[in-house]
This record gives sequence, C-alpha cells and structure tokens, in this order.
Amino acid sequence: MNKEIIFSMNTAFRGEFNIHGYSYGRGDKAACIVGSMRGNEYQQLYMCSLLAQRLAEIEAQGDVVAGKEILLIPTLNYSSMNAEKKKWISDDSDINRSFPGNIEGTATSRIAATLMDRVKDYTYGIQFASFYLQGISIPHVRMMETGTESTSLANLFGMPYVLTGDTRSFDTATLNYNWQKMGTQAFSVYSATTDTLDGESAKMAVSAVLRFLTRMGIIRYESHGGYISTTLKEKDLVSVRADEAGFFRCIVGVNQEVKRGQVLAEIINPMDGNIKAEVLAPTDGIVFFVQNSPLVFQNVVIYKIVRRMHQ
Repeated sequence: MNKEIIFSMNTAFRGEFNIHGYSYGRGDKAACIVGSMRGNEYQQLYMCSLLAQRLAEIEAQGDVVAGKEILLIPTLNYSSMNAEKKKWISDDSDINRSFPGNIEGTATSRIAATLMDRVKDYTYGIQFASFYLQGISIPHVRMMETGTESTSLANLFGMPYVLTGDTRSFDTATLNYNWQKMGTQAFSVYSATTDTLDGESAKMAVSAVLRFLTRMGIIRYESHGGYISTTLKEKDLVSVRADEAGFFRCIVGVNQEVKRGQVLAEIINPMDGNIKAEVLAPTDGIVFFVQNSPLVFQNVVIYKIVRRMHQ
C-alpha cells in the first residue's frame, strides 16, 4: 500500500488540510474508489475503512493482479465531518456539485479539479454515495443515463438492484457524470444509511466492490456470487408522500413486501397523540426506501416502492 497526498491547502483556523489516497498494486490505472464527500456521510467513510483493510490483506497475499493499480480515496471532506456540518464549512458549498472544478476557483472547486485530474484515467470509477433522501434504502448500484453507461457491468457487483436515472441539470457537476464523460465506467454504490453506521449493509457494499474487482480481473478474491440484480429506472419507483405533518411511526420497513392499501405508517399529532393520518401503500410491491426522521412535514416523500415485484 502506498499513501499519497491528493490535495493540500492551508486553512485559516484548522491548519493544513490534506486529502489522502491509498494505492494497492502497481501498473495500469484499473479502478478508483472514492468515499465521503459530505460531512454527514459517516457510513460511506466506514465502508472505505472496511475496504482498506480487505485491500491491504489482498495485496499482502499477492492477490492484486500484476500490472493493475487500485486507488482508494476515503474522504474529501473530513473537516466538515469533524464540525458536524454536511457541506463545506466556510461557504456551505458541495464538493459533489463542483466538478469538473476550477484550479483557480473556490476551495471545493479546487478540490474537484485536483481530484478529477488524478482519477480521470482509471478504467473503472466507484463512488460510495449517499441516497438523496434522509432514511434507509435497499443497497443498490446507480448509473446516470449519459449514453455511455453499462448496466451489464453494473450487474457484476451482485447487488439486489441496479438503478438508472435521467441526467438532471445539477448532475453535470457530479463526479459520476464527469467520470463517464472522460471515458471511465462510473458507478455509484449505495448502502442502507448515510449518517448512521449499518454494519451489514456496509459489508454488503464492500463485498460487492471486491466481487466486481474480481470479475474485472483486477484482484483474486473468493466470494459468493451475490444477487442476480434487478435493473430498474429510477423514475419507475413509486413515491409515497405524507398527507399530514407530525411524528412518524413506521410500521413497514425497507425490503418488506406490501399490498395495495396496506398501512405503511402512521402520522401522530405531537400534542395530543392522536393519529392524524395513515400512510397507505398505493400499489403492490417491495419497500425500496423509508424515511427515518422522527418528524415529517406535509407532502415530503416518506416511502419509495418497487412496483409489483417480489422477493
């Protein structure tokens, strides 16, 4: 394992800020894995720590294939994590909305530009990403529809689902999009949580990455075959919104099969304890996502359901 400084700058109050990368093996730039970009992505950094342990063991055993290099960058924004702030401390900007970046720009833009220059030539790019809604989701792989995506490659992670999504205007400033535009096959890997640690789904995500690296001929690693992935379009997930605001009492959790009209949750009046509304399943299917905040606001998405599918 070789440790390097990917990016460095001096800050006014926190001294020197360094982003570190860890490379395993030497040779062609085979795969790069990037972890947390936001200060609340504890799970994503935890997954990198587990992956770092496994890659170090694999390298020590001589099982990184000769002529292949793997680069792991666990976090781009540990200072915000230390300050318990989601985005960049000084200006509330988002690193993953700053690509491809500008080396003469703001701090997050300089980080994005330096990172992009370092990782642009890798064959495969993997980001441990966080789901855009607060809550718990089924672990999955996501790809943007840029015209260069390959769902057949995404299936090789062996995760339960592969999601594809339309490219929205803000997606053009993300790492995944810019990776794809520069010729890298880029994937976003999601576990169950973001701001809390979930050991089982973290291990599932790490195993999926190791399985993919094995199938791509980058490492030698024995693992079970994983899932036969179901490929879905993100827009086909059915969103369920809260009709009322109040305490959220979850009845049906993630990855549970539901029937149309089944009670998924209750929204409770915080003052008198009465049930303000029942949340009903609009379709048969499997719960893909459920929010986990104690309070919900009216009209926010609280569930997403995979329509008419079975475990």
